[in-house]
Amino acid sequence: MARDLFHNIVKIALQKDGWLITHDPYPLRYGAADIYIDLAAEATIGAEKEGRKIAVEVKSFAGGSTISEFHMALGQFLNYRIALE
Repeated sequence: MARDLFHNIVKIALQKDGWLITHDPYPLRYGAADIYIDLAAEATIGAEKEGRKIAVEVKSFAGGSTISEFHMALGQFLNYRIALE
């Protein structure tokens, strides 16, 4: 699985802050489809701390068009939000 340039940096930072990495990547079920927050070969980390849970999508926006990458990230966010509800 391809990982974002900053995947391991973010993962280590979360661990240093006391987060327990529970999923890497974080799988989701959306209707009949199995999806991952890692839809665009980006890194996903599920973590838990003091009863709080987070899912992290790591983005670097290092491609040719920052605007295109922003729109792709926004679309992914909207899909993930629906799947997590």
